Amino acid sequence: MAILGTILFGVMFLFLASGPRKMIFGVLTGAGDWVDMWAPYSYVALALVVLVPAIAAIVLIKWPQPPEPENPLARYKDAADVLED
Repeated sequence: MAILGTILFGVMFLFLASGPRKMIFGVLTGAGDWVDMWAPYSYVALALVVLVPAIAAIVLIKWPQPPEPENPLARYKDAADVLED
């Protein structure tokens, strides 16, 4: 999370200056035009970029936990066959 805050802090300074702001908005506008130009394919690509990590996260959350390994010394805890002196 700290990396995200650092990136947002840096982007804030990029938006303060007019030159980088125009470039960033130009890139975003160009990306929007590209999505419209390649309509069916770009939406499939965007869906894959969004859905694949979401499905992977759901699978990881829902994956069953492995069973707890059996304690090999548990049978010696109540040993009735031990000879008492």
